[in-house]
Amino acid sequence: MSKKYVIGIDQSTQGTKALLFDCNGDLILRSDLPHKQIINDEGWVEHNPEEIYNNTISVVKTLVEKSGIEKSEIAGIGLSNQRETAVVWNKSTGKPVYNAIVWQCARGAAICEKIACQSGAEDLVRSHTGIQLSPYFSAAKIAWVLQNVAEAKQMADNHDICHGTVDSFLIYRLTKDHAYKTDYSNASRTQLFNIVDLKWDKEVCELFGIDTDNLAEVCDSNSCFGMTDFDGFFDEEIPIHSALGDSHGALFGQGCLEKGMIKSTYGTGSSVMMNIGDKPIFSSHGVVTSLAWGMDGSVNYVLEGNINYTGAVISWLVNDLKLIESAKDTEALARTANPADKSYLVPAFSGLGAPYWDSSATGIFCGMTRVTGQAEMVRAALDCIAYQITDIVNAMGEDADIDIKELRVDGGPTKNGYLMQFQSDMLSIPVQVPSSEELSGIGAAYAAGIALGMYDKEKLFARMNRKKFEPAMDNNERQGKYDGWKNAVSLVTNNSL
Repeated sequence: MSKKYVIGIDQSTQGTKALLFDCNGDLILRSDLPHKQIINDEGWVEHNPEEIYNNTISVVKTLVEKSGIEKSEIAGIGLSNQRETAVVWNKSTGKPVYNAIVWQCARGAAICEKIACQSGAEDLVRSHTGIQLSPYFSAAKIAWVLQNVAEAKQMADNHDICHGTVDSFLIYRLTKDHAYKTDYSNASRTQLFNIVDLKWDKEVCELFGIDTDNLAEVCDSNSCFGMTDFDGFFDEEIPIHSALGDSHGALFGQGCLEKGMIKSTYGTGSSVMMNIGDKPIFSSHGVVTSLAWGMDGSVNYVLEGNINYTGAVISWLVNDLKLIESAKDTEALARTANPADKSYLVPAFSGLGAPYWDSSATGIFCGMTRVTGQAEMVRAALDCIAYQITDIVNAMGEDADIDIKELRVDGGPTKNGYLMQFQSDMLSIPVQVPSSEELSGIGAAYAAGIALGMYDKEKLFARMNRKKFEPAMDNNERQGKYDGWKNAVSLVTNNSL
């Protein structure tokens, strides 16, 4: 029987999706499961790796069973995953020794502060890895487990440990031979990988107390990472033929394959990413340099800025403040807000990411007057998402010296017409929203399908439909609003509160 389908697995911060694509690259079915967000009184954020693994098996089984297709018709798997989230597990058993420490969690701040006290250490980390020393990335999270979990320290000394990103854990568990592999995109986000030499950096690893011998093999993003039968579900093993960090998967899925093309993923947090070609550009404006991917023996680089809270701001309104019942309520409310209201929300719930990199910053709602009510607060929450994206896109334009023509976007919040129009207004460029929402999973599935010979790359991306939002706001109004945002940010980044 011929191979007609590719499965994309998108393992994200909130849950795990399985996506079924046909021989034309069309998404025909999805299955998903959430996993628990484990948050303690200190704001530390964790996930249970076993729950994630079991959910990955479950969503694939459900997808195939619901589809009615034959298992033998599936050509392979593409995997995208939440990045920077760190997992440490026993090399012999594959069992985690601690919960996954999520990218949002800043518990490694003290480790980074100690490293920063060493002369030249911060410059070393940045020049070798392309990213500022920060607890945001995987390195400090892995180091925290090694320093605080006795079992992990003992296993590390005996080289009976694996530690890495979620993709490497899932590949290890899914493959019968325990393939211990990761790809260039995920490796470049650990803060342990030399993005110029394209290998684990011993000097940087030593700063964090991490042995390079305990890290995964780094492979092209569209290589075969191993064979899996999903715990006996498939009668024959199928290949995992791509692995990409979720934002890199979205960049590929958006068709941003040429230098200067830029996309923003609106998820729990946001990643703004610009393809800068086959040579790295090191930022002087607060964004970082990473690898987009490695494919067919060559690599592409990106400039990237990460934001901790974008879509999660809306979740905060719903779940914590009980201000609205659903994220769907935000657009209508924002459109009814009083135009005279000038309130701002700076959502620094766990510090500020790019381009500020202030882990000590705390959130603020400012500029309130008597006209500030529910609708105005909701609008401010939506606006802060667009303002944060604007900060990063402006920084990238400065670093790359590129006149940015458009922004391609994806993620749940892009359904909000108010937000997308406001984003276009703030950037003064068109914003392009694809008809499909699952860009991370699409990118992983497309990369796998192309590698398997199922898809023609040019035809795939030419078929994508997009809705365009054009800038419509007066320049003086736009600048006044953006200046107000910068003033609000200054209240929390200069520690004046």
